[in-house]
Amino acid sequence: MRGTVLITGASSGIGAALAAEFGRHDFKLILTARNAVALQQVSEALPAGSQQATIVTADLETTGGVDALIEAIPGPVDVLVNNAGSVLYGSLSDQDPEEIEHLLALNVVAMTRLTRHYLPRMLARNSGMILNVASVAGFQAVPAMDLYAASKAYVLSLSESLAEQVRGTGVSVTALCPGITKTPATDHLVDDLPEFLVSAPESVAEAGFKALMAGDVICVPGRVNQGLLAVGDLPPRAIVRRTLGLASKLGALIIPSQKVP
Repeated sequence: MRGTVLITGASSGIGAALAAEFGRHDFKLILTARNAVALQQVSEALPAGSQQATIVTADLETTGGVDALIEAIPGPVDVLVNNAGSVLYGSLSDQDPEEIEHLLALNVVAMTRLTRHYLPRMLARNSGMILNVASVAGFQAVPAMDLYAASKAYVLSLSESLAEQVRGTGVSVTALCPGITKTPATDHLVDDLPEFLVSAPESVAEAGFKALMAGDVICVPGRVNQGLLAVGDLPPRAIVRRTLGLASKLGALIIPSQKVP
């Protein structure tokens, strides 16, 4: 066994794919999300030879949920995967204040608290890895998903800072930054997009796992996403921002403001 990995948001999408990827490489799995039935299905679908997963049901949008998760795991965690997150489409001015709190609690506060809990313990052992799932949206303003993009910018910035702080300690921090990926959160979007723009969760998980094992700080899966980011770095930020803003206004005619869990 190569160690214990805790994966948040493991009930579907990238989280479920990461569970399969780590299971395939002989890690002991602790899977958490709100949906116990979905977690059990993910556990039962693990690749042959994987160890049986431990399932912990927790709502990480709440302080009590984060506390309960930590208390439910008595032993050390060798790999922390902060994958749980939610998306809000549309403008901040149109969002329900309660939904804003939920997004920030899950995308920002929960991952920060879990990292704060497990990172010192990894440093004390001179061993451990943290994989934070950010997004290519974290590299620039995305007016159609302003809150989501801002939350992922936080994840990306924190991951880079921590990676530099722990350099040489035996602990590593990696930010996985996928582009548009076919998950329950994007089902209503990807059907009308060209296939080359949409990643499969399995390919994202494989890229993230390899980057984590290599100690890479940032992983952007897929050449298309890498190319788009490279192009986005060329023009001034104002041009990129205004272009994405125009695209957002056009998209608003098709995509209503909504929350996707």
